[in-house]
Amino acid sequence: MASLFQMGMRRALLQLPKASSSAFVCRQCLHRAAAPAVAASARTSTASVAASQPSMLAQIMRSRGFATTTKRKTSAVASLGSEIPASTSTAAASNAGKKAFPETNARSVGLWLLGSAVSVFGIVVWGGLTRLTESGLSITEWRPVTGSLPPRSPEDWESEFTKYRASPEFALLNPNMTLDEFKKIYFMEWFHRVWGRVIGVTFVLPAVYFVARRRVTARMAWNLLGISSLIGFQGFIGWWMVKSGLKDDLFAPGSHPRVSQYRLTAHLATAFVCYSWMLVSALAVLRTHRLLADPAAGLKALTALQNPGLRTFRRLAAALTALIFTTAMSGALVAGLDAGLIYNEFPMMGQGLAPPKSELWSRFYCRREDGSDLWWRNMLENPSLVQLDHRILAVTTFTAVLSLWAFSRRARLAAILPRGARKGTMGLVHLVCMQAALGITTLIYMVPLPLAALHQAGALALLTGALVLGHRLRVPKSTLMMIQRRLKEAAAAQAKKA
Repeated sequence: MASLFQMGMRRALLQLPKASSSAFVCRQCLHRAAAPAVAASARTSTASVAASQPSMLAQIMRSRGFATTTKRKTSAVASLGSEIPASTSTAAASNAGKKAFPETNARSVGLWLLGSAVSVFGIVVWGGLTRLTESGLSITEWRPVTGSLPPRSPEDWESEFTKYRASPEFALLNPNMTLDEFKKIYFMEWFHRVWGRVIGVTFVLPAVYFVARRRVTARMAWNLLGISSLIGFQGFIGWWMVKSGLKDDLFAPGSHPRVSQYRLTAHLATAFVCYSWMLVSALAVLRTHRLLADPAAGLKALTALQNPGLRTFRRLAAALTALIFTTAMSGALVAGLDAGLIYNEFPMMGQGLAPPKSELWSRFYCRREDGSDLWWRNMLENPSLVQLDHRILAVTTFTAVLSLWAFSRRARLAAILPRGARKGTMGLVHLVCMQAALGITTLIYMVPLPLAALHQAGALALLTGALVLGHRLRVPKSTLMMIQRRLKEAAAAQAKKA
């Protein structure tokens, strides 16, 4: 009977309609199974997709109390996946922080740049002495590495002296020079070249260190790269200039041997640009640190410089800087042509304020038969006209500095001109008066060595004064933004404390 009853119940159950699988799973599990699983990482993506679509057996097991272990595993995997990107992003952020450049330059960078500028100033003066003593052509070879050591034996000295005796300068200027006299001019040029190498090493190596250690901003890193390249280019320009004096096709037969005045001017111009670049960069670093030390006072000072009334004065100061640079380069042409050895009186030049027109615009300097290069060749190669041009530029510079000072004393401008700018303008007046006195004295006494060297140093000093004045009038936008941000942060911190 029991077996017949069981068979009947089984047949009845088979004839019943099949129920949906959802009838054996709670509604909460259905929602969980239908929700898409979020892959936390690449390793758990496949497992998460498989877990989001469980089989019927897994759903029934969860509904019967076996879901706890699965939930723990799922939560553990999810938590592991969420931690992996977080740690990765933290490491990436720290690495990016190490590679990023700082917001400000280290103060030591400014001091180092200032010291490098002083060294360049010194080598410019020494280069003038090398030229004035006729020592620049004593070394007839360019050996950037092995040339750092002077001759150390009598044979080496005799070899160097033999090379010099083959140059036009020895044949035309120093045919009776002894070996001891040659050693004096040799050491002048050797020291000049070694000093240039020292400047290169003491600039390039610290620049690499500061950039690698992230002690400079990204903008300053590019500046250091540019200055380093300019220093290397300056060495090439120096040898290019010396090479022009080792041939006799540059000057007329029997004339004083010299280097090309164009190459001499290029050599001096590169030195001036290198010095100016170092100086302005150093002043910018030191000024930023000074302004950030007292943000309130710094903001007040920079806000005063934004006054529209200073716009004209700022432009005049920039134009004056360009005029001083141009006057100094015309002085290089005078030195290259030895034009200071003629017309040694001031303000007259012979019988008048200027030489005769036929002398100033001579066809002797033309190289074209039609005379189309008459004007510019006389301006750059005629010693008489080159000296006259330098006189005109020098007097114009002197007048411009005094005019700028008089303009700064106007009541309307004097009321808004910062104290540092007023002092810079007065400093320019002192420098230009000294430079004018040195120039006139050097000309009258026919270019004596001490006065000529001081006159060249005075030109760079006058340019320094103009650069300092222009820097004091400049408004550094990046520094202004940093000051404003720091003041806002300080105000917000005080508000939180209150």
